[in-house]
Amino acid sequence: MKYPRILSALALAWPCLIVLPALRAEEAVKTIVIVSNDNMKFSVTHIDAAPGEKLHVQLRNEGTMPKNGMAHNWVLLQANADPSAFAMAAISAHDTNYIPKALAPQVIASIPLLGPTEVGDVTFVCPTKPGKYVYICSCNGHSLAGMRGELVVN
Repeated sequence: MKYPRILSALALAWPCLIVLPALRAEEAVKTIVIVSNDNMKFSVTHIDAAPGEKLHVQLRNEGTMPKNGMAHNWVLLQANADPSAFAMAAISAHDTNYIPKALAPQVIASIPLLGPTEVGDVTFVCPTKPGKYVYICSCNGHSLAGMRGELVVN
């Protein structure tokens, strides 16, 4: 045989050609950057994702008001959660980052309270069940003023 070493190397390497792209696909993370400020709105109010997709959400508070007066967080809720009821209960949950202990099982992912110029992030795997998942700022009723959005898994 004229090229035995090359053939041996190819025989050993071909499984890598199949496995490595699959590993890279699994490692892929979709990044979403959401900006908040003193007007109590998220810059992104709709996110599309596939079931089981890995997402990295970054929240940037570009507001100027002090943290004790205008902090923002990001809380992604289960599909069956009532966002308004969660927000109402959160008003009195200052000690737990405005996530009521009794309703914590309804949270899929969250970013804690951020003051002006602060940045927070979270990486999570989307639910595998298709549907709409609401995210809110649960601080001081901000979501009741419109600081919310939805993650659509399909």
